[in-house]
Amino acid sequence: MPLSNLNQEQLAAASASAGHNLIIASAGTGKTSTIVARIGYLLNSGIKPERILLLTFTNKAATEMMERLNKKFPKSITNKVLAGTFHAISYKLLKSMNKNIILKQPSELKTLLKSLVNARQFHHLSELSAYGGAYLYDIFSLFTNSALDISFKEWFSQKNQDQAVFADIYEDILREFESEKARFGYVDFNDLLLKMRTELKNENAPSFDEILVDEYQDTNSLQSSLIDAFNSKSLFCVGDFDQSIYAFNGANIEIIGSFKHRYKDAKIYTLNTNYRSSAKILKLANRVISINPRLYEKELKVSRIGEFKSPQLLVYNELISQYKGIAQIIKDSKYDKSDIAVIFRNNSSADGIEIALKELGISSKRRGSGSFFDSLEIKALICLLALSLNGRDIMSFIEIFSYAKGIGEAKAKQIFDLLSQLGDGDMRLGLLCPNQNASLTHKRRKNYELGLFDDMLDYQNATNIDESAFNANFKGHQILNYLNQNGANFLNDLYCLLASLKNTTNTQNAINTAINSRIYANIAQFLAHKKALRKNFTLNEEAKQQAYENIITRAKSLALISNTYKELASFYNFLVLGKSELNSGNGVNLLSVHSSKGLEFGQVFVIDLANTRFPNLRLMAQGGSLEEERRLFYVAVTRAKDELYLSYAKYDKNGKTSFEASQFIQEAGFVIE
Repeated sequence: MPLSNLNQEQLAAASASAGHNLIIASAGTGKTSTIVARIGYLLNSGIKPERILLLTFTNKAATEMMERLNKKFPKSITNKVLAGTFHAISYKLLKSMNKNIILKQPSELKTLLKSLVNARQFHHLSELSAYGGAYLYDIFSLFTNSALDISFKEWFSQKNQDQAVFADIYEDILREFESEKARFGYVDFNDLLLKMRTELKNENAPSFDEILVDEYQDTNSLQSSLIDAFNSKSLFCVGDFDQSIYAFNGANIEIIGSFKHRYKDAKIYTLNTNYRSSAKILKLANRVISINPRLYEKELKVSRIGEFKSPQLLVYNELISQYKGIAQIIKDSKYDKSDIAVIFRNNSSADGIEIALKELGISSKRRGSGSFFDSLEIKALICLLALSLNGRDIMSFIEIFSYAKGIGEAKAKQIFDLLSQLGDGDMRLGLLCPNQNASLTHKRRKNYELGLFDDMLDYQNATNIDESAFNANFKGHQILNYLNQNGANFLNDLYCLLASLKNTTNTQNAINTAINSRIYANIAQFLAHKKALRKNFTLNEEAKQQAYENIITRAKSLALISNTYKELASFYNFLVLGKSELNSGNGVNLLSVHSSKGLEFGQVFVIDLANTRFPNLRLMAQGGSLEEERRLFYVAVTRAKDELYLSYAKYDKNGKTSFEASQFIQEAGFVIE
């Protein structure tokens, strides 16, 4: 592979002598090109392709690099290079060594661990609720990836002091778990690395003349130990300590930081020429990230020439105004919508911008989280509005009744059909103004071949229903003869809402009425309860209250953006028409910082840069650090090629919360008035 298209820094790295080489590849400096060139250099130097191992963190990265290599070398050669993720490579090598292993997904192994946990007794040790099997599996996985020289009991007791009383029994359960896995030959992804590491101690273990590692800053302790276990005389590790943002997943920045100390022959190469961002964007990024401790000296310099806009700071008085303002800028942008990204620290920030874009008819696509409009709390709210507008909307009725205890889809449809009979085809009329002369009929359908009856509503005497708390006009309703108490209570709540919306056409009034209704409060409580269940099925009351408040805040966001639609019917049409088109395919990219890594865009907006939100003080308190938050900011701003906008709002009307500007804004050189 010719090296003539490389710059001096890339060439020096790609043609480095065999040994322990670390390449500090900053954002946009041609990391992938350098790795591909290195493999080409090895092949041209006479290294056999099967003696080269490339380890990546995603299959996509491995595929991209091999596709580039295929353009320079015949596939008969490149196909012999072993390339893939740590887990994929380990699995392939173990299988080639005829190891009797059966790879199982975490969900399957969690079931096994649950069976072992449920067989043990914990109550005599403490009044605290013990962790369930699923949660214990996740904890054990984190331990396996990050702790190599300490027992699980000791590690767990340090990390989870309130649960330390159970440490001995947890450790014993996990020993039994490992024994059961071994009995059946089951392995998970962590086991692949552990078994591969063990096999590498054997004389006939596979070996390589050089191992290349992509995104080296993201390696955890287990992965690092596996690299060392291969005992290759030559390593080519490529990464950037300033882009280490996966500590929550076990990544250990000390691995890249200690490279020159762990390997006596270590050579450090630095790629400093950035081919992505303008000089002004790069200056901002360098200014902020230089505040972090320098593990290795580097200074990014720009290669692009020309006139580019300076990064801009957008300050808004209110949160919704921020989202609407950015949406308007995007609407007027010269960039193709797929070349625009809105990047945020917390997924909750995506809701507001998604809504604002949709209001302007701009398509968007979210990575890493679902659409705002597809969230259960918003779908339920929209369904309630739909029923106030259209008494023939059976799907919205069934959706809402999924929250009624003891009533499934089949029974919900039957209730809808009966109410429709009372309303001459209109469920809403049947509920609010039933035709007293209508005769309710519910035919029992039988499958004669199977001898089965459909799930159906049985006639019950309404005298069995306690109607004391019901709306006066709903008492004695014919439909009550087909409901149990739970169903009757739920339908009464729906009656109250639809009655209050009967003569309401104003959009904001209708939405606020729905949000404040008893039926929506019950739905929100149900969803909050579900969100607050721990993995051991105990309820976190504090988390439930917080989840409920978040749901109501989310719902109010819908009301706030509806002010341009006076009529409820037109706002509902806006929500429904073209929904799929506006939230799929090509469009503005809505990305968390983690989802944005490795990507680049012509125009980038980094939003909600307020202290508490970015940096995220809550996550910092749970084990994060200001240095990692700063690295996240660095990753976000270096996604921008031409134009960069930073923004924050001073006040959140929904949450009644005031914000101060993120310290990163000041560190970037902006003056906050």
